[in-house]
Amino acid sequence: MSFTNKLLGTAVLGAMLAATLFAAEPALAQTAEFKTKQAGDFVIRARGIAMVPDEDTYDDTLNTGEGHLNNDVVPEVDFSYFLTDNLALELIAATTKHDLTWQNPDLDAGSVRLLPPTLTLQYHFMPESRWSPYVGAGINYTFFYDSKPGQFNSVKYDDGFGYAFQAGFDYAISGPWSVNVDVKKVYLDTDISINNGANTAKAHLDPWVFGVGVGYRF
Repeated sequence: MSFTNKLLGTAVLGAMLAATLFAAEPALAQTAEFKTKQAGDFVIRARGIAMVPDEDTYDDTLNTGEGHLNNDVVPEVDFSYFLTDNLALELIAATTKHDLTWQNPDLDAGSVRLLPPTLTLQYHFMPESRWSPYVGAGINYTFFYDSKPGQFNSVKYDDGFGYAFQAGFDYAISGPWSVNVDVKKVYLDTDISINNGANTAKAHLDPWVFGVGVGYRF
């Protein structure tokens, strides 16, 4: 299955789930109590995420062409702690794999895995409501590992800091359970060293991270 089909399926599933929940809200309100967001709450979520690099043209010292990373869909776990009823800290943990292709000339630059832990401070609107949107901002540190060089002798990526913005919402189902839809924009640069440093390039990856999942609040 292509990434486009996976992403489309994830988006359709999320939209159908949200539409179903909104349509059923009156019945849910009558039949299911839910836990409101409160200071001291700890939330763990399981999401499916799509990591979609939104790279600019490489600041290229290879004198020709540009590189592109493909997209990936993976599971993700995140943890939140509510400092107040409205303010929460969220930490996400996931790893993705991306193929790098160099265009003009067309070359296989192998693949690399990313581990991008991201910590955000969120503001949750309407913490006492069943539907509670939020926005957030924070920092990211991305580790690049398990790099494969493809047609080159070696390809190395520098780890580094970035910053992130997010928006999303929780929709309470019953008790401590909720559905979550989330989108993040991560601004991330990395220096790429090819053929043991004989060639270098700078990549602006700037991925979008789209997520849909469920949460449990303690």
